[in-house]
Amino acid sequence: MFKYSYSYSYIMKTTIQVSKKTVRILKELMKRINVKTYDELIRIMVCEKYKVRNSLFGSNPNLTPFKEEDEAELHEL
Repeated sequence: MFKYSYSYSYIMKTTIQVSKKTVRILKELMKRINVKTYDELIRIMVCEKYKVRNSLFGSNPNLTPFKEEDEAELHEL
């Protein structure tokens, strides 16, 4: 199995296990549809396959993503 880490909104990082074959498929799909991250690719695939509205991927899609510095400031409070 191949472990891949990705970042969601610059706040939470998660590791998922996928086979090397799956990684090759995902990389090829990323090239075909011109996306830069696995997260973006997975969101597109989920939205298209299951007709999930993009707005369900966050409480407010108009908010800008947190940066690591922002998260550090919140921990200091």
